[in-house]
Amino acid sequence: MMSYLRHLVFSSNTSLCCHVSQTRMFSVTKSSRTIMPAWVIDKYGGNDVLRFTRNASFPVINYPNEVIVKVMSAGLNPLDVSMRDGYGAAAFSMKRDPLNIKQSRSEFPLILGREASGVIMECGLDVKHFRERDEVWAAIPPWKQGSLAEFVLLSANEVSLKPKSLSHIEAAAVPYVATTAWSALVNTGGLNKDNCAKKRVLVLGGSGGVGTFAIQMLKAWGAHVTVTCSQNAEQFVRGLGADHVVDYTTRPVEEQLGSLEKFNLILDNVGGDTERWAFNLLKPWCGAKFVTLITPFLQNINSLGIADGMMQSAATVATKTLKHLVKGVHYRWGFFAPSGPALDEIREMVDAGQIQAVVETTFSFSQVPQAFEKMEKGHARGKTVVQVGEGGDL
Repeated sequence: MMSYLRHLVFSSNTSLCCHVSQTRMFSVTKSSRTIMPAWVIDKYGGNDVLRFTRNASFPVINYPNEVIVKVMSAGLNPLDVSMRDGYGAAAFSMKRDPLNIKQSRSEFPLILGREASGVIMECGLDVKHFRERDEVWAAIPPWKQGSLAEFVLLSANEVSLKPKSLSHIEAAAVPYVATTAWSALVNTGGLNKDNCAKKRVLVLGGSGGVGTFAIQMLKAWGAHVTVTCSQNAEQFVRGLGADHVVDYTTRPVEEQLGSLEKFNLILDNVGGDTERWAFNLLKPWCGAKFVTLITPFLQNINSLGIADGMMQSAATVATKTLKHLVKGVHYRWGFFAPSGPALDEIREMVDAGQIQAVVETTFSFSQVPQAFEKMEKGHARGKTVVQVGEGGDL
């Protein structure tokens, strides 16, 4: 367990030498530009820390598997609001500089935004599957500079060709929620298109970004999907394919769910006290899993430090896993895991008409603070997208 949690912080698909120096001795980037427009933060805090600048550092290719993408649209998620407030700061700083070479709060100025749809401007020497002018989409790791900028630097294995059936605005609404749902349901939950038919899955919190994607993916694979949401979102989630909808505003949701046939998997997007009652809804002794995306992992590291935080998280997971394993069900934590190959498969599902992008609100590049204010209100019925590259300058 400790090795798994350590992997979440320390693993990287580039060598540690990439953290040694902020100023590179050489670059293979062709562009002579050195600055670009972007929204940045110089410290953690509320919406007032968001600052527009035309002088953000232009991304530089330093490794042969990297690409520079011109951002056309950027998707926002609750994670962006949390990162603005400082969530995960210690873990992400360690990921950026594991040897503590820089010895400074080197993440600032920090660019937020974990989703991008755009056009490849330049490719590193080892990039074989993409070329300049390819339209792509990507989920951006939280320790990297984000998509609320004119350009973003990514590894080629984080990028995928954009679905032809989606506009850039629509495509920017998918990668983060898609890869998060994929990681939770496929990597952690063990579901896939070949074993999902007729399985009963409960999605707690089905009207948000991850929930709306999970519903569609599960239905495309033949699962029976039950969803919890408020009454005013019922028609919305039914339109995405939900078979049964439970309104949590009428009476206790555990009472309503308790009268239903038990489930093979529960995906928890809500947290709170769900763990108190949700395990009674799983089919015992048949591999049923409770997968939660609401974990204390990053909070533990922020409050306790890297070593103690990881030990606390490992102890929490181990205790809960054993507690529920003796009852015949499995307890798992799910994590956001950027993956170009996963987006390749998701692209095929989108272009086949099995999954639609759910965009609730679109903002111009000059309205990023308003977009964050909207995100903070919660109760979303889809995604918030910022139009960056198409007439989105200030």
